Amino acid sequence: MADNATTIDMEFDGEKYKKYDVDKYEKNYSEKGLFQKITGSVKKAGLSLIYKALQLFYVAQNPNVPMRIRAAIIAPLGYFISPIDLIPDITPLLGFSDDAAVIAGAMAIAHLYITDEIRQKAKDRIRKIFGDSAVAELK
Repeated sequence: MADNATTIDMEFDGEKYKKYDVDKYEKNYSEKGLFQKITGSVKKAGLSLIYKALQLFYVAQNPNVPMRIRAAIIAPLGYFISPIDLIPDITPLLGFSDDAAVIAGAMAIAHLYITDEIRQKAKDRIRKIFGDSAVAELK
């Protein structure tokens, strides 16, 4: 995961992840909410975090992925969308660090289901929203 990190350290820290209690954010998840957050947050959160959130979104859409994996993805995406979290997103420098931690945790859970096809779908969505130059920035 570290090879795709840009401005936010995306290494998974299990202890740090546990303190976020992301399960309570599952109710905040919606496809519309996710894409509103993505389009409004790219400059602050960084493309790497957005790219990882999109990969998780597409894994969760796959009917061949076990329900327990999909459920483990939905809550962190709900946390990412939620305007109320441990570190408010408007906080300079640290605002998305908690979001990055929960997304990294979900990536660790879902990594076996992130295929080249999933990565391409995520890149295609980034291209659609932000243009070709944004995709060129991804590693």
